[in-house]
Amino acid sequence: MIRTAAPLLLLACASPLAAQAYQCRAPATATAPEIRPDGPVRTTTVTGYTMALSWSPEFCKPREGQRSHARQCSRRDGRFGFVLHGLWPQSARLWPQWCPTSARPTGAQLAAQLCRSPSARLVARQWAKHGACMARTPRTYFRVSNILFDPLRWPDLDRLSRKEALTAGDLREVFVAANRGWRKDAVGIKSNERGWLEEIRLCYDRRFRPQTCDAARFGPPDDAALSIWRGL
Repeated sequence: MIRTAAPLLLLACASPLAAQAYQCRAPATATAPEIRPDGPVRTTTVTGYTMALSWSPEFCKPREGQRSHARQCSRRDGRFGFVLHGLWPQSARLWPQWCPTSARPTGAQLAAQLCRSPSARLVARQWAKHGACMARTPRTYFRVSNILFDPLRWPDLDRLSRKEALTAGDLREVFVAANRGWRKDAVGIKSNERGWLEEIRLCYDRRFRPQTCDAARFGPPDDAALSIWRGL
């Protein structure tokens, strides 16, 4: 439990958190939805962590008109780039999940996350499914998630997406160039069956230092073709 390549370098022009949530303003409070487990309880030993960062334009491509995703996809509450899907504890085998807890995030705690994770249901679910297996309270889980997420610097994916013969390795390279201390083997990528970027998955050890991703989290190899939807 938590206690408290030259052409590509030009593409690594990093942008801060605000550029990933353009014109987003968090409300004072949010409704805490009821979250029901969709799998078994697993209280295995935590050996590391994964931070999943979803590429919002790809997520929103088929969901732009859906009310349930209006905050993220309608553009009325800001335009999003990478969003914090969640911080997940890992284990040597099956990952821990749905650990028993009576703690629930408050409306204010949910609202405070909405420019990082633009769905109160998503925020509440991440605590219930993953956070309770690594922290005693939602406050601690969100604090640790934010400490890891907020300092990240973001490559210009609009520009990168226009690169001819773009590969997964190109994305890893510009991310590492923008974020000192990271290395390519610790940057996982999730793409769909057509090769479009869905998520970056950052792999950490138990002390929250970059760690080599296993094959499942690493995803496509560096030479795999990759496409990035710009949301236009």
